[in-house]
Amino acid sequence: MRWLRLLTIAAAVIVFLLLSGLLARAFSIDGAEQSAITRVVQAEARGDSGGMIKLIQHCVNSPFCRSRARADAGALRRAGRVSILELNPSAGFSLVSTLGVARVAWRAGSSLPVVQCVRVRRAGNVISGLSVQLLEISRRINTGANCPNQF
Repeated sequence: MRWLRLLTIAAAVIVFLLLSGLLARAFSIDGAEQSAITRVVQAEARGDSGGMIKLIQHCVNSPFCRSRARADAGALRRAGRVSILELNPSAGFSLVSTLGVARVAWRAGSSLPVVQCVRVRRAGNVISGLSVQLLEISRRINTGANCPNQF
């Protein structure tokens, strides 16, 4: 009788730890998305179109994407440390893949804020692992504007 109780408690602890690990993995995807967006914005602020191209999924194979990255990096180059002022993630809590648009407001140094939209794919699931893929970044939009459907 006592061994059955101990076995039940051990099984409950194992299930709890497994579920906690899966939930932790699901909750960490927001941080991964924020880090990816921050890296591409930092490259943009440095004027590093090559860095942007590497960070945007399949951009290296797309003449349009490479051209856009070069134009944005030139137009949005800013001196100083990049600060993320606001970031609205592309998706809420999800255990599976999603496709959405994040809205980011940033500034470098003492420059005026820049607002852009980033199309993001959160790929995978909590069991096999989740990853963040940046698919596209918009040109600068007006500070109060919503993200456009196409950019």
